Amino acid sequence: MDQRHVGSTGLKVSRLGLGTMTWGRDTDEHEAREQLTSFVSAGGTLVDTAAGYGDGDAEALLGSFIGSVVPRDQLVIATKAGISRRTGERVTNTSRGYLLPTLDASLKRLGVDHVDLWQVHVWTDSTPVEETLAALDAAVTTGRAAYVGISNYSGWQTAQAATWQRAVPGRTPLASTQVEYSLLDRGIEAEVLPACAALGLGVLPWSPLGRGVLTGKYRTGTPSDSRGASSTFSSFVGAYLDDRSNRIVDAVARAAEGLDWTPLEVALAWVRDRPGVTAPIVGARTAAQLKAALGVEELTLPSEIVDALDDVSEA
Repeated sequence: MDQRHVGSTGLKVSRLGLGTMTWGRDTDEHEAREQLTSFVSAGGTLVDTAAGYGDGDAEALLGSFIGSVVPRDQLVIATKAGISRRTGERVTNTSRGYLLPTLDASLKRLGVDHVDLWQVHVWTDSTPVEETLAALDAAVTTGRAAYVGISNYSGWQTAQAATWQRAVPGRTPLASTQVEYSLLDRGIEAEVLPACAALGLGVLPWSPLGRGVLTGKYRTGTPSDSRGASSTFSSFVGAYLDDRSNRIVDAVARAAEGLDWTPLEVALAWVRDRPGVTAPIVGARTAAQLKAALGVEELTLPSEIVDALDDVSEA
């Protein structure tokens, strides 16, 4: 698998990342192990997780594989802090006093002495941005993280955070941002992508398959074994089950038929090769789904198909 630099840093990652949001919850140990081995065998290196995924279960499951299933030096481990779920309720906290202990807990679950990329999972208005960013600096200076980034920041938030880190002496420049980006959600093109291009941040799109909708699996209903049928993810997927999304999914399906590809391959190749994108994060529920996504490595969309999909997916 081709490798790309993360923004203007020296960090290199595979141009597809493996997401673990469902690990320990909808994806069991057997499936997770098979996903990881298939991903690494295909040349994948970037594995993304978070302290808030399954209240740490995803990190713990990944940690159980490091060393025993896959050597540590074959992985670029990225994790996030700032979101937790207590009794099912989402709680956000980006204070320095919360983030650093969360990182320590992540390292313990992962069984490593540092992560390659540590990201603030979300912006909050309750904590000054300079305090949040100070936690990222502390993670790097203490050796707990090699690189740092942000996630789910708007355009102005991205620009403010990245500019602060570059302007203040002794600060650690941001390496990346992780944001939702797909044919169904192109909102980051207005401000986030230009800010990243100007300030040297790599872009790691999450949900590049439109929360699974772009695979076409929901065209005739909600499969019983899909995320859309899960009590955890039904509303997450349902946000894209509307008329506009249907038109885009139909266009993707037509392109796939003409190319003799799958809709998944069309949608994933589109976002992977967008300007500024480093690596889409593919969060498969099963090993079979991940293997289907890995097939996109040898594929490049013809420019006329890209143009047609751009037109149909414009807001």
